[in-house]
Amino acid sequence: MAGKVGAVRITKRVVDTAQPEAKLYRLWDSELKGFGLKVTPAGAKTYIATYRAGTGRGAPQREYTLGRHGVLTPEQAREEAHKVLSAARLGADPQGDRQRFREELTVAQLCDLYLEEGTGTKRASTVATDRYRIGVHIKPLLGGKKVSVVTPGDVERFQRDVAAGKTAVERHRLGPHAFTQQRGGKGTAARTVGLLGGIFSYAVRHKLRPDNPVRGVERFKDGRSERFLSADELARLGEALNAAEAAGRNANGLAVIRLLATTGARKSEIEGLRWDEVDFERSALRLRDSKTGAKVVLIGAPALALLSALAAKAKAETEAAAAEAAAKGEAAPVPSPFVFPASRGEAEHWIGTAKVWVAVRKAAGLADVRLHDLRHTYASLAVGAAGGGQSLAVIGKLLGHADVRTTARYAHLADDPVRKAADRIAGAAAAGLAGQSAEAIEMSKRRKGRKA
Repeated sequence: MAGKVGAVRITKRVVDTAQPEAKLYRLWDSELKGFGLKVTPAGAKTYIATYRAGTGRGAPQREYTLGRHGVLTPEQAREEAHKVLSAARLGADPQGDRQRFREELTVAQLCDLYLEEGTGTKRASTVATDRYRIGVHIKPLLGGKKVSVVTPGDVERFQRDVAAGKTAVERHRLGPHAFTQQRGGKGTAARTVGLLGGIFSYAVRHKLRPDNPVRGVERFKDGRSERFLSADELARLGEALNAAEAAGRNANGLAVIRLLATTGARKSEIEGLRWDEVDFERSALRLRDSKTGAKVVLIGAPALALLSALAAKAKAETEAAAAEAAAKGEAAPVPSPFVFPASRGEAEHWIGTAKVWVAVRKAAGLADVRLHDLRHTYASLAVGAAGGGQSLAVIGKLLGHADVRTTARYAHLADDPVRKAADRIAGAAAAGLAGQSAEAIEMSKRRKGRKA
């Protein structure tokens, strides 16, 4: 019987009576050619299907494992064998496909590859956030799946699970001074699905799968609020800033807040601003790095005046330090390249604005206002009468949302409408901080007004 028994219909009785021998042997079915039972010396009984991968006698022979006896009945195994053998007759290679699938990347491995090779144009802080979302949300829920088998349905379930808090964490460190706290929610789910879409786009570009399963999946609304300060709130903020300055609170933090309000820039762009990025002649900030890459931010007179005052102060401090060093016979200290240098470390910039902001907004009675809402307020002023009812295209340029090449060309035009808008809007923001007239209109109201 060992190794050469054929012509027998494989039934439960035949399988049950097949006894192990000293060497492995196979029983072949008399009705379905290529369907058989493999019996090992240890007594394991496995259903198999054999076929040639290709045509002719030279084509390699494959043995496809259908399943163990007990997991499959003989009839179930026969049905599976029929599918495998039919596919092979049509030119497929089921065993080869299975082997390639086993060697295929998992979603977790794809994520690692993406972080290693697909994030070259992203900022370090963005990569840190991506790494966090991958580790906390994507890998636990989808990491074990093969890249090729992920479906839009899987992505929809993933989004629901993240929103429901299935992957929630209390506190996680993103960097030396950055933490995040996640309890799920639709905003977190939507942003993570957005990242997942980027990861699968990377897979498509590198031919790791033909399509992106995230495409077409309707994401939850992000849930990020867009808070705009009213004229009264801007006045209260200005009073709080003046009071904080009189009380001797950190001058760097207060100046950063004023610049955020009068430029519409991001906190990271102002905190990390370098002197060689400030173009006093053309009233612009020429940022080498930002969330959207290098860009030009046109600024108005109030912001330019504040930066000029800071430059004069920095120059005086540098000259005083040089004189003191000369009196001691020492080399003059190297001035910091940053507009807002850290109190320690020449190569570092100020990062404590958030702490100052908490105290200022509390004094102003603006507990629900974030630093980033000053950027929204700047845009809101542009839409309102204070900004001359600027178009969204102009606002996009002011906030750095447009292509950097388009933005850069405005720096060379003396009568540029974007520059005029920047000056008017910054003036309105500064007036609001001083308790004078300023207007902020919600973007949604502006759009509704245009439809009417």
